[in-house]
Amino acid sequence: MSPQVKQAESSSTIKTPAEAQETFKKALSEAIQKVNEAQHHSDEMTTKLATGEVEDLHDVMVAAEKASVMLQTTIEVRNKAMEAYQEIMRMQV
Repeated sequence: MSPQVKQAESSSTIKTPAEAQETFKKALSEAIQKVNEAQHHSDEMTTKLATGEVEDLHDVMVAAEKASVMLQTTIEVRNKAMEAYQEIMRMQV
């Protein structure tokens, strides 16, 4: 492969800081939206179980645990991001 082709391929994947920030923002927003949807689904299933619309406790418990695990993962990712930010702010330039 010629150097020009390699350069063209690599330049198409290189993103500016603004593009990278937008991509990260979009991915983070989508992940938070999925966590929110799982929480709402869990709440709906719990309400339906309490009103007698759903009789399968197993499905309700699976939905609740799924939402709980997703929320805990989100919290841990946030904590790691905050730690990284604080470490960067402590760096001497």
